[in-house]
Amino acid sequence: MAINPIYHQTNDKLKQELIWIEETKKNPERFEPLYRKYHEQIFRYIYQRMDDKELAFDLTSQVFLKAIKNIKKYEYRGVPFASWLYRIAKSELYQSFRDNKSRRTVNLETYHLYDLVEEFDDKEEKELKKKVLLESISDLKEEDVQILEMRFFEKRSFKEIGEILDITENNAKVKSYRIVEKLRKIYYKKENNYIGHGKTQD
Repeated sequence: MAINPIYHQTNDKLKQELIWIEETKKNPERFEPLYRKYHEQIFRYIYQRMDDKELAFDLTSQVFLKAIKNIKKYEYRGVPFASWLYRIAKSELYQSFRDNKSRRTVNLETYHLYDLVEEFDDKEEKELKKKVLLESISDLKEEDVQILEMRFFEKRSFKEIGEILDITENNAKVKSYRIVEKLRKIYYKKENNYIGHGKTQD
C-alpha cells in the first residue's frame, strides 16, 4: 500500500524540521514554521473524530500550546515531528471525550472507505459495502479504529503509527493485521445479515 505523501517526509525535510525544533527550544517564538506546517493536519485529525468544529479548533490550539510548553522534552526518533504532535492530540481528544461524555465519531470520506473495501475480496455492490463497513467499524474499540484510520485512511507507515501510539513498529504491524481480520469477521457477519433480510423480503 502506498504511503500518503502528506504524512511522508524526505530526509531533507526532516533535517529542516530538526533545525526549527532546535531553534524553538532556544526561543519559543521560533515555533511558527512548525505551526504553519502542521496546524491543518492536526486540526483535520481532531475534527475527523468529532462533530464539533469549534471544539476541534479549541483542541487544536491546546495541542500546539502544549507542544511549545514541552518542546524541550522532545527527542528525535527518526519520524516526522508530527508524530509527537499526534500523540498530544490523541491525549487531548481522549480527555475531551471523558470530560464531555461524548462518543467519538467516524467521519470518513467515501474514497477512504473504498480503500478499505479493497482489502476484502468481493468488489461488487460498493454502496452497500460502504454502509456495512461503517457499521462494522463502529463495533471496534477506540484504539482499533485509530489504527485503521492511520493505516488505511491516512496511509501512514507502521513506523510512524508505532511512534504515535508509543509501541514498536512490529507491534503496530501485528495490531494492524489483527484488526483487519477482526473487522473482516464483523463485516461479513453483518453483510450476511443484510443479504439474508433481502432474500426474506423477496
